[in-house]
Amino acid sequence: MTPARTPRKTPRRTPRKHRRPPRRLLATSLRSLTVRNFRLFAGGQVASATGTWMMVVAQDWLVLELTGDSGTALATVTALQFTPMLLLTLYGGRIADRYDKRALLTGANVVSGVLALLLGLLVTGGAAELWHVYVFALALGVANAVEVPARLSFIAELVGPDLVPNASALSGAYFNIARVLGPSLAGLLIEAAGTGTVMLLNAASYAATVAGLRAMRPGELHRPHRPAAGPARVTEGLAHLRSRPDLVATLALLAAVSLFGLNLQLTLPLMARTVFHTDAAAFGLLTAALAAGSLLAAFTGTLRRGRPRARLVIGWACAFGALVAATGWAPNLATALVLLVPTGFASLYFAQAANHRVQLGSDPAYRGRVMALYTLILQGSAPLGALFVGAVTSQLGTRSALWAGGLLSLTAALVAAVADRSDARAAATTPADRPREHPHRTDLATDPETGPATADEPTSEPTPDTGSRP
Repeated sequence: MTPARTPRKTPRRTPRKHRRPPRRLLATSLRSLTVRNFRLFAGGQVASATGTWMMVVAQDWLVLELTGDSGTALATVTALQFTPMLLLTLYGGRIADRYDKRALLTGANVVSGVLALLLGLLVTGGAAELWHVYVFALALGVANAVEVPARLSFIAELVGPDLVPNASALSGAYFNIARVLGPSLAGLLIEAAGTGTVMLLNAASYAATVAGLRAMRPGELHRPHRPAAGPARVTEGLAHLRSRPDLVATLALLAAVSLFGLNLQLTLPLMARTVFHTDAAAFGLLTAALAAGSLLAAFTGTLRRGRPRARLVIGWACAFGALVAATGWAPNLATALVLLVPTGFASLYFAQAANHRVQLGSDPAYRGRVMALYTLILQGSAPLGALFVGAVTSQLGTRSALWAGGLLSLTAALVAAVADRSDARAAATTPADRPREHPHRTDLATDPETGPATADEPTSEPTPDTGSRP
């Protein structure tokens, strides 16, 4: 009799779904770049955003030179540049929902380029005065009130709803590449050629954005259906938000963090000049360190596939507040540079998570107006934040603006965490009365941060979030 064969043991294999080879991971993070229109958009934005960040450094340095390191003058310029965001952004969102976003972006970039050119010519000619900077900052703010909500909502038209999280994260990536390159180049160029030359280069950079927009194929855009009954109204967008408490809670936390914590554009030049007593190149290093952390956060965000949970947003708001406060107590420049890297990571990861939670939770018909309110809160709070920084620094010194803003941001996040837990408990005890997501949402994909979602998932999520803390 032939002996029975011992069955050969099949080697155990790791399930394919758990393998994430580097090549596949890279392809996943860059999948929006397979869309031609988005590639054109991203290429133009890299050039334009780099020029814009060069302009930010040059403008702040010019104001400090013209005023003898006046924090009040720097706060005034910031307030003037962002005041139109407070007054006009909601109307900018209405315009974005009503008209062709590609045409709006083209016009806004042309106007911004002309403004940068005129101010650069004044500076290089030695005729620039402080009131000139005030006027151009205000005019640029008006252009941004139209451009920003149109740009944020245009991303969904470029790639379609399924790729919005990835495209938005990639937008944050190239924006923060610009934040690394722009300030570093600006610091060197200011020392070599002056602030006027930097402003002229920024004016030229807007041409790249305009060229990319005009080279797009309109037929490949994912334009939402516009109702035939009447024009888009701001009040309709606000009514949509009132019906969505999950969106309101996210925007409220964003407002608190933006008002008190996201004032680093204003506090870093003051730290460089008045605390560490450095030159423009070292100031550029501070901004670049912040941007390096933001860039890492942006690339991390490209792996997100679905709508983030509330606890993820709150967790990163807590981390950001703690890190900003720690930066305020940094004893020297080297320590500040080290702390600014994780601070930049937390700031962008929080802002992007809030962006995705709001954008993917809103009806596409109202997305322009909803994102206009997001922009209004994120950037329109800058004038009030500038007043906060100016008041605190004049009374308690430059460092106080950082540690006070960080602690207030941390407090707001902790309050939001308590409120979210209370809502989750209430929803768990009354399952029949749980509020549901909007039927048009696009956050039903499975995501490593958010977990699987279903069409019946409630707005208040009692399930623990595994990625809410760094």
